[in-house]
Parts: sequence; structure tokens; C-alpha cells
Amino acid sequence: MNPSVPEPSPPPENEPSPVQENRGLQFVAALPPAPYDAPVSVPARNNGFMTQPDIQVQHAQPSVGSIAAHRPHTVSAVVSDLEPDLDADLDAYEETDGVGPQLPPNRFLDRERSWLAFNERVLELAEDPDTPLLERANFLAIFASNLDEFFMVRVAGLKRRIATGVATRSASGLQPREVLEMIWARSRELMARHAACYQEDVAPQLAEEGIHLVRWSELTEKEQARLFTLFRNQIFPVLTPLAVDPAHPFPYISGLSLNLAVDLRNPISGHRHFARVKVPPLLSRFLEASPGRYVPLEDVISAPAHLEELFPGMEVLETHMFRVTRNEDLEVEEDDAENLLQALEKELMRRRFGPPVRLEVEESINPYVLNLLRRELKVSEAEVYPLPGPLDLTGLFGISRLDRPELKYPKFVAGTHRDLAEVESASAPDIFAALREHDVLLHHPYDSFSTSVQAFLEQAASDPDVLAIKQTLYRTSGDSPIVDALIDAAESGKQVLVLVEIKARFDEQANIKWARKLEEAGCHVVYGLVGLKTHCKLSLVVRQEGETLARYSHVGTGNYHPKTARLYEDLGLLTADAQVGADLSDLFNRLSGYSRRETYRRLLVAPKSLRDGLIARINKEAQHHRAGRPAYVRIKVNSMVDEALIDALYRASQAGVPVDVWVRGICAVRPGVPGMSENIRVRSVLGRFLEHSRIFAFGNGGEPEVWFGSADMMHRNLDRRIEALVRVKDPAHRASLNRLLETGMSDTTSSWHLGPDGEWTRHAADGDGQQLRNVQETLIDARRRRRGKATP
Repeated sequence: MNPSVPEPSPPPENEPSPVQENRGLQFVAALPPAPYDAPVSVPARNNGFMTQPDIQVQHAQPSVGSIAAHRPHTVSAVVSDLEPDLDADLDAYEETDGVGPQLPPNRFLDRERSWLAFNERVLELAEDPDTPLLERANFLAIFASNLDEFFMVRVAGLKRRIATGVATRSASGLQPREVLEMIWARSRELMARHAACYQEDVAPQLAEEGIHLVRWSELTEKEQARLFTLFRNQIFPVLTPLAVDPAHPFPYISGLSLNLAVDLRNPISGHRHFARVKVPPLLSRFLEASPGRYVPLEDVISAPAHLEELFPGMEVLETHMFRVTRNEDLEVEEDDAENLLQALEKELMRRRFGPPVRLEVEESINPYVLNLLRRELKVSEAEVYPLPGPLDLTGLFGISRLDRPELKYPKFVAGTHRDLAEVESASAPDIFAALREHDVLLHHPYDSFSTSVQAFLEQAASDPDVLAIKQTLYRTSGDSPIVDALIDAAESGKQVLVLVEIKARFDEQANIKWARKLEEAGCHVVYGLVGLKTHCKLSLVVRQEGETLARYSHVGTGNYHPKTARLYEDLGLLTADAQVGADLSDLFNRLSGYSRRETYRRLLVAPKSLRDGLIARINKEAQHHRAGRPAYVRIKVNSMVDEALIDALYRASQAGVPVDVWVRGICAVRPGVPGMSENIRVRSVLGRFLEHSRIFAFGNGGEPEVWFGSADMMHRNLDRRIEALVRVKDPAHRASLNRLLETGMSDTTSSWHLGPDGEWTRHAADGDGQQLRNVQETLIDARRRRRGKATP
């Protein structure tokens, strides 16, 4: 079977946002609490502190619960118009019926080993000669960046738990110390492969293409003279050599910084000295010595003539590069923090001084210098990683951006979704009018973000009939048009509620900045529920249309980030559906005020109902299969770790239900085990776009049910975050998403297959050596074919 793929979108149009003449607003209707009928969710299990009655809320300003609350009102849908509960019988499926043999204790794969296997798949793309050359350099940089974050968060957290005595045996059965030793050994192997790929493969091939990455000794005298001038004028003034002696303690080494260890001797006294020079992180990592020839910045700093400028009168014996990775995970005790914003800012300052968890050094380092670094930084021998230079290959991001299109993936420009594209018109489409006709299912980056989600919010901001906008922001870009639209809306007098998740890892500082900017513009800024990160991707627009109020909604899998929307694969639903609008109203009221709403009409929401709702649906598939009705489970996520959900998949497999799991990163499922998971297949797709959408599809006895949203199957998503999945109502949209899942899981699609031993095997060619279908390129080609038909 060769399943088809979702229908493509037409070519992009001009992307101006609609600007309408501003006129006075008159509030003739208020938005009441959403009408409520029987929910689709099942009751949630007790999740500890999240079920306690006294939920606290962190506010920057008072929350927005309604508009013109004491005025007469009507809404565009009343209780009787909302669909009845389609899943009222799911309560019976929340718990397993006990059918099937006992599940074995070793049924889960180790999550840390699985993450390292994911990064190995990234490395395999860098090693693949069929990957365009500058894209290979980019994957080398991605591998290095991924591993940095893994050590900063996962390894640091594991070490902290071991040190405090709170670490327990993992679900895979490994003791904490065993996991740590496995990480040290496996990461050492991968880092050696990574360095070899650069040194022996990518760098030589770049040289063949006229991109020479050279060391200082390989430069001509003319090139060295040019760089000496550059050093004197632009580099030397920002360097700060720090001595180490009884009067100068060992300096603080910031995390991920490149550093030069300099071994010096005083020619008069004969005494040896140690000094450290930090490589400035704001300067370009690779400097162009001459056209097409690039040298690492640290090589320029460590050139003998340049060190004489830094240490005049001293004899330089040796220089060595080193790099430290520190614990940079945040710990904020929200229950004790009167102001979450201030508490987080203080913790961000403390992050800089987290303990080291990894020391990278050049393999030629002097043992005396290495011992000094180990002693002063307090790192064990197992945490030292000797590597061939240059260290820190995240610098290859800059090389991969060189203007050499023939060495990159063919350029692709997303088009406007066909349901939003104006025909033979230069004007921007009226998105609200389009949504009144039908829902719009977006698939980024194949469908343009700027002409869909961004245009939706920009039109809302400029539309005088829009009364309110409610928005979640988890990550966004530095020059965000989304933030600008929200500010414009607030300044024009609209009610704007923005839930900013300031605890989004490594984006905390940027989100604090945006929170303050939004507050200053008059937006109501809320930081969500204490103890829970707000990770759901939601936008709600309330618009006055005649005598009624209409709600327009967006529910997505990706962040409201125009730049990453061109690189991340994500889904989004734009809709005027009354149920979705009512659900979003209820959920925003929960996030901004005091509400204990736990059930919704077309949403599953963590931490209350999402896990149990999915498990109930998985269990129901087993009943459908036993009754001879169509049954299947298809899941696409970034990570699959949650033990309760995995056990439900195992029991569905035991019942004979075919289960497909498409995962990008971590997966603790052990597929293909006779008697337990022989009906489970696990695939992984990596490529030019980062697979980021989360989809959940069920056969449902011949009436397919499909959900998508923000949640991965991890404890943090299901227990410690506000996540939301939306049920897809349009049959054509359900069919399109099922075709996408079938395509990703097909044996004719290039992917990695997970075996029962936890090993991933790449399947990129068939038995005849022919390349298998690339799902991302297939979707791109479909878009291009549609444009070709639309534009002869």
C-alpha cells in the first residue's frame, strides 16, 4: 500500500495584514461564562498537589474574566446548539479490564539512553553523504547544541539527585549511578564520532568546495598579517587575561564559554604561572582570513605574537583550549515566591554559577594544566572529555549559513493555505469570513505561518469589531509580530489577556522582557498556575457581530514563533466552532482567575483529563478489536515516556490492536516483543524540518477519532504542565491527518525503526538500493505541484 499524503496548499500571496479604519467601539454584548453541557473528558486520577483545592494564581494585573460583565448579552451559540457528549461511555474504559498476560518488569527502555540514541540519529544525518554538505555542517552543530543542553539539564539533574540522596531506580530498572556511568561512556563514544565526522569527512569536503576551515599555522604570512591588524583593533580591546596566583584566585569559568589556558614563565624569576583568557562569545567564531578561508577565533587569540600583546615580558610555554558545561536547570520554589517574575530573575542569576558537569579539553592538553583545571573546577576524571580541536562545533552554525545555495537543501517558501488564499486579488484575505465558512487545518512549515496564524492575530488587532484577544505565549521571536499585534490591540482599547510562560527553559530572560513590554502597553499579563508550566498553544478572539458575540480560536502544536515556524513541522486549527471557543474561554478563565473547571467539550487538558482521556480511548480500541470492529492506535509525538500510557499500548497490542508510534526523540516503548508488543511499531523521522506535531488517532469502531495539540507523553507534560489537545471534527481533516500518519509509518518511507533491544536502525533504501520516500520532501513536492497548476 502506498498511502497518499495531505492535500497541499497553493502558492503564497502577498502577506500584508488587513488594516481597517478605526471607529468607535460600542459594547452591546458581554461574554458570559461559556455554556456548558456534557463533557467529552473522563474524570482524572488524583495527581497529588494538582488536585488540592487551594490553587494559587500568579498575576501581573487582575485577570480578565468577562467583558462589560453586567450588560445584557447574547452569544453566537447557546447550550442547545453545542454538540452532546460523544464519549459519555469512556468512563468504563479508564481502567484496564485485566485481559492479557502480566506485563514484564523490564518492559521500558531507558529514557536517557533513548535520548542519546536520538542525538545519534542527528549525527547520522551529518555523516550521510547524501545530505547536502552545508546541511551536514548544520547537523554537526545541532548535535553539539543538543548534547550541551542534555548535560546542562538531564545530567546535571541526575547528579543533583544522586548527591542529595533522592535518586531512585529508573523505570528501565537501572540504578542512578548505572545511568550516569552509561551516559558518560555513551556520550564519549558519540563525541568521538562527532569530532571524527568533522575532521575526516565534512571539513575536507568543505575544502573541496572552496570553504577552507584552517588553523593558524596553515595561514599565509599575508593572512596572518591581516588578522594581526584585526586582533589589535577589534579583539584585543575586549580580552581580559586573568592570572592565577596567591593574590588572584582561580577565576569563575562561565558555562559553555571557550577558554584559553595559558602556561607562562617569568624569565627573571623562572617561576611558572597560569592564566585564563575567555574567548569573547559575541564575536564571530570563525573569522575570514581571505575569501573562502576561515580560522577559529581562539586560534587568532592564541597566536604567539598576539599572546605577547596580552602578556608582555612573559614567556608563553603552552596554550590549551577548554570548555566547561554547568548545571543550568532552574529551581524556583513557586509556593514561597510572592512574585514569580522576581524569583525567576534571581534564579537566572544563580544559574550562571551552577556546578560543572562536563569539562571538554583539547586532547593535547598538558597533564599539569589538566590536573589544575580538574582540581579547581572539582570535576571527576569521568567528566573530562579530551577531543581534537577545535572544541565547540556549535560554531558551525555560522558556516552553514554561508551563501552557497548549491550546498543546501533546495529553497522552499511556504504558501498561503488554499482556504485562506484570495483568488485574483491583491488584498489580504478576511480570515474571520473564511472561518465562518469552514475550519482551516494548517500544516507548517508547508502552510505559511505569516499568512495564517500571524495574519489571524494581526487582523484581530486591527478589527474595530474585535473586543478581546486571549493568548498563550511559551516561546516567541526577538522581533515578534505576534507581540506587536497584541500591543496594538491593547493600545486600541481592546481587552488583551496574555499568559506568558516565563519558565520556558532557556527562554526565561526573553519572556520576562516580553512580559514587561506587554504590561507597559496595557495588556493583562498572567503567569499561570503555581506549580504548572503553561505549554498549551491557544489563541481566542472575541468579536462582536451584530447582536451576538462570536469566538474565533486557534489551537496548535507549535509556539507562536514566526521564525521557528519555517523550520518546525507543526499543526494548527483555526476555527469559529462554538464548542472550541467555549472551551478556550473556560480554560483561559481557569488560567487567569479562580476556576476549577476540569472537563471540556472538544479539549483534553492536562494535568486533569489528558492522560486518562487517551488511556480510555486506547482501552476502547481493544474492545472494538475483540468485537470485530475497526480498531487501531496511531500516535505521533516528540517523546513517549509515560509508563501508564505505554502500558495501555502494550495491553492494546496484546488484544491484537495494531499500534503505530511515530516519535522524534525519546521513546521508552519496547516494540516487537512476543506476547507483549508484537503489534507495536515505532518509527522516527528526522530531516530538514524538526518534526514537532503531536497527533493521536483511533479507529473507534469505524468512526475515526483524531486529536492533536501540545502534549508529549512525558510526566512533565501530563502532570506538571497545562497542555491541550483538540478533537478534529471535519472528516476531511481527520482523513488528511490519518494519511500523514500512514505515510510516516509506511515501509516505503525513509525512517529509523526501533527494535525490541532498544536499538534504532535506519531504513533509507530498499532492497535494490533505491532511496525510500522522504516524507518531508514528498509534502514539499506536493505543494510545488499545486503551485505549478495554479500558476501556469
